[in-house]
Amino acid sequence: MSKGPPMAGKPTAEKTPRKDLAWSVPVMIAQIPEGGSHVVLEADAKQRAALAALAGLRDVSDASASFDLAHTGNGTVHVVGRVRARVGQTCVVTLDPIENDIDEAVDVTFAPPSDEPVSHARLPASGEEGDLEIPDPPEPIVGGAIDLGRLAADFLFLGIDPYPRKPDAVFDLPPIADDPEDHPFAALKALKGAPPQESGQKPKKK
Repeated sequence: MSKGPPMAGKPTAEKTPRKDLAWSVPVMIAQIPEGGSHVVLEADAKQRAALAALAGLRDVSDASASFDLAHTGNGTVHVVGRVRARVGQTCVVTLDPIENDIDEAVDVTFAPPSDEPVSHARLPASGEEGDLEIPDPPEPIVGGAIDLGRLAADFLFLGIDPYPRKPDAVFDLPPIADDPEDHPFAALKALKGAPPQESGQKPKKK
């Protein structure tokens, strides 16, 4: 028996993958050794296709990440490392396919959601000079785990060039034709051709 068209209002499957499922590699905090751990991720073909669809890329031919995880007290975890990828894009000038490399440094602290930020910037005293640098708040630990795949995906997306173009691509503006009326004497010509003003003129005596 053949099935008819879907009923109106019936939800359909999403064509674009969810961000939290494109590249997901959760790591339980309790499983991280006291001395820390080193984690290397390599996105497979399915994950790379999901990343490309989510970011609007032509393709992601390679995506990897390398992280060092360390406990920093009070249930917090410090993650440092790098995310590297090779993505296929389209030149905004020539519309030719191009490949771009991404290399992003990662330095993020994770903490339980109920915890206060790990560190606070010292407020300058009255009369003190200098710029105040406020550190980023820690990312939340959800369900006792941190998702290193999603972290890698976030930094991959951060490194995408929004206006990619080939190194030798040059955008030339079309030539603008000269206006024959656009010259220094155009205003004078307009005044000479205008009729004399009648307002304020007195009638001539006979």
